[in-house]
Amino acid sequence: MDHRVKISFTIITCIIGFMLAIQFQTVKEPVVRDTRDIWELREAILKEKETYSALYQEIRSIDQKLEKYETEKQDSQEEALRETLEELKTEAGLTEKQGAGIILTVQPVLEEVLMGEKISTVSPDLLERLVNELNRFKAQDISIDGHRMINTTVIRDINGVTKIDGYSLEEIPFEIRVLTKDFEDAEKLYNQLKASQSIEDFFIDNLRVNISKPINHLTLPAYEDSIRVKRMEPVKKGGE
Repeated sequence: MDHRVKISFTIITCIIGFMLAIQFQTVKEPVVRDTRDIWELREAILKEKETYSALYQEIRSIDQKLEKYETEKQDSQEEALRETLEELKTEAGLTEKQGAGIILTVQPVLEEVLMGEKISTVSPDLLERLVNELNRFKAQDISIDGHRMINTTVIRDINGVTKIDGYSLEEIPFEIRVLTKDFEDAEKLYNQLKASQSIEDFFIDNLRVNISKPINHLTLPAYEDSIRVKRMEPVKKGGE
């Protein structure tokens, strides 16, 4: 309980105890004839009413403080739950996210295009190796062709078409956006990718990966689909 509320309760308890002690002492003392006149009695009654009113106001004030405390406590719990929910949604990739990072642009090798060869797809193995390397280089979040990647994202070939969580990757060029912890990590990632073997592997498939300079404010979209949770059940009340 709030420290101020405890102090208020202590003060009221002392006042009530004091009043009870006075009443007990009055009962013990012999009855003495009251010689006061009517005006003195009226003044005494008025003082008693003022004391009663002051005590009543003090009790009301403490009640209001208690109600406010309970309300603030409830609001703070709800606010904490909301903040926790937003943090979990952000970590799961369900919200748009901004930060420092780089952009990789995958496009056909110009020489092959000039020779008439059409480059229309990218191997899922190439993408997976690149994503694994980005994670090894401490990438925080990744999106491919506008689709946010999360822990359950699957990159695979279906009937000759590369798909990311069911979305077809059929148009080249496309972007791979990568967020890092801060701008310094974005610079490190840029330098690491410049010497990356996975970037060279794209060239073997007639694709070139252009790496942008580190960007301070890069935006990644939120994950578009709903996340399916398997093998989990809500806890029953009472621990049953």
